[in-house]
Amino acid sequence: MELKSITIRNYRALQDVHLRDIPSFMVLVGANGTGKSTLFDVFGFLRDALTGNVRQALDARGRFPEVVTRGHETEPILVELQVVMPIADLSRLVTYHLEIGVEQGRPVVLREFLRYKRGRYGAPYYFLDFQRGSGFAINNEEDFHKPDEDLDREEQVLESADILAIKGLGQFQRFKAASALRQLLENWHVSDFHISAARGRKEATGVMEHLSETGENLPRVAQYLYESHRDVFDEILKRMRQRVPGISGVEPELTQDGYLILRFRDGTFKTPFLDRYVSDGTIKMFAYLVLLHDPKPHPLLCIEEPENQLYPTLMSELAEEFRNYSHRGGQVMVSTHSPDLLNAARLEEVFWLVKSSGVSQILRASDDLQIKQYMEQGDKMGYLWKQGFFAGANPA
Repeated sequence: MELKSITIRNYRALQDVHLRDIPSFMVLVGANGTGKSTLFDVFGFLRDALTGNVRQALDARGRFPEVVTRGHETEPILVELQVVMPIADLSRLVTYHLEIGVEQGRPVVLREFLRYKRGRYGAPYYFLDFQRGSGFAINNEEDFHKPDEDLDREEQVLESADILAIKGLGQFQRFKAASALRQLLENWHVSDFHISAARGRKEATGVMEHLSETGENLPRVAQYLYESHRDVFDEILKRMRQRVPGISGVEPELTQDGYLILRFRDGTFKTPFLDRYVSDGTIKMFAYLVLLHDPKPHPLLCIEEPENQLYPTLMSELAEEFRNYSHRGGQVMVSTHSPDLLNAARLEEVFWLVKSSGVSQILRASDDLQIKQYMEQGDKMGYLWKQGFFAGANPA
């Protein structure tokens, strides 16, 4: 699955944004407050709305009046995705459209539809279309040989108008596209890593197959990789030794009272250290390597400012780790203020945000002829950014 484009309207500073041809690895730069975090929060909002409902996702962000763009309170919030995904063993471009408004003081899904072309030609067909909690879905969409009028249209009424149709229908395999899209959204990972959450002893039971958003289950994931994917764990240790001087190993350990801890081994000492005694950068690098070497990559991975606590010279290697992750099937979006990370980015991977009168727009580096010419002559992206060639990207 691959996210090809996203349209956002009236979501905070993103009043009217349309990103096309999204690369597998995308780097976002811009001054503080221009909307980098807001873009990532759109993905988190969709996942939260799917996990719970739209009202809960809005409440967690201050409710509808705090989420909708200032001055556009009477207009709906709109998010539209175009995703390439396999359906009936064929790769298809699926459009998912979601509009959210408020009626009688309550958030409502005004319109939600999912469509794609049944064949190579013709208009996209609506396989799911709901308004205010009721609508229809096609339950035999794989019968591509049948004419449109012979498809089975199943009418549905949701429990509430603030529930996403793909949440309920996506549980059933007969609704192929809805089920595939639900899995995509559920497996998005918007990192909110906290070093303090990753440190210390942890319960031995809980989620261990994937690193959590905050990283609090890092010891469990390390133990899982050590026991179930030893080749992956050994590769992580190899890269740790290359990037963190003195670190020769990392050992998950089950304590006598049933908790998990991480011990970091320094080659000059016989006894490994508890994670509380190693640097923030060491913990963060280990967590990133665990995340980026996940045996089952997330379809979309969003990380804000990965350069914090890490040595600048590590940025080029970290950028390559992100790119390798995207080649394994998980798209990566990274926001940064690091010229070193930007220097490792390619022209087609870089975007920047500009904010004017409270509204942000997203520009593509490859569309700027001057930046493109300088890059063709061998300049580095980070140097161009520091020299002010990204118009409006730096604080005034």
